[in-house]
Formats: sequence, C-alpha cells, structure tokens
Amino acid sequence: MSLERLVEEVRRRSESELEAERASFAEEARKILAKRDDELKGIAQEAERSLALETARIQTTETARAKVEGRKLVFEARQRAAERSLQDARRRLGDFTGSPEYAALLKRLYRYALQRLGKPVRVFGRPEDAAVLKTLAGKGYSAGPVAIAGGVIAESSDGSRRLDLSFGELLRRREDDLLDLARTAGAKG
Repeated sequence: MSLERLVEEVRRRSESELEAERASFAEEARKILAKRDDELKGIAQEAERSLALETARIQTTETARAKVEGRKLVFEARQRAAERSLQDARRRLGDFTGSPEYAALLKRLYRYALQRLGKPVRVFGRPEDAAVLKTLAGKGYSAGPVAIAGGVIAESSDGSRRLDLSFGELLRRREDDLLDLARTAGAKG
C-alpha cells in the first residue's frame, strides 16, 4: 500500500465517520426538538386546563356572590315594604281613634278582657278615652297615665294577670308575624 492510498483511505474513513456523526447529531437534535415541542405542547395544554378551571371557579364564585347579593336586596326590599306597612298601620290606627267606631272597639276590648280575666278588672287607657272607659268599667277604670296609642290594658283585681290590648301591643304581635313572613318569603326566593 502506498502512502497516498493510505492517506486516501484514512480520509475516506474520516469523512465516513464524520458523516455518521453528523447524521447522529442531526437525529439527536431532531429528538431533542421533538421532546421540547412535546413538553411545550404539554405545558400549553396544562396552562389552558388551569385557565379553564380558574375561569370556572371565578365564574362560580361570582355567580354565587351575585345570587347572595340578589337575595339580600330582595330581603331588604321586603323588610322596607313591611316597615312601610307597619308605619301605615300605625297612622291608620291613630286616625281610627278619632272615629265613632273606636268607642265600639273599646267596648269589645273591655268585654274580651272580662272574659279572659274574670270580674272585676282594672282598666287603663289613654286620657282621651277616659269618658268611655269610665262608662264601661266604672270604678275599675284607673286614671293613671298610660302611654298607649289606643286600646286598653286590663288587669285582674289582684294584679296577678295583665292583658295588654293596646294598639301598640296588638300591632307588635302582628309586626313579628309580618317580619317573619318577609324573612320566610326572602328565604324561599
């Protein structure tokens, strides 16, 4: 073998090995790029999934908050309506005390007190109602100052039982019912 042939053989082998290394490098680079692309695709899909979950969570939270706020507004509106109704009832009861029917109501309230407490009873009322109450209860009428808007307060003769039939107390009992009704309606809505 001559030196030139030997050099040519070495050169061919070197080129062949170099070509094999280039091909191996290109294949390795292709694998690395494919792996990178797969990882980027996975990261993008995970980011989309996380974004969708976070968006759904925020949407659910905001929807729930809006529903609670809506219920609160409805409840407050019902409360205001109930309060307006009670104020209107108080005004109407105040107007009623000046009517001729009021004396008949006092008579019915007095009879009811007699049925509940028995005879004799002490009766308390507004100073404006003194004449009517004296006629009904006679000596059982107590002229002491009583701060009521109308109606009567009756007490058993021994003072052990008391029946409050004043407008304020009767309305207060209905006020609780009305407010309970507003709360119940608010809970259902």
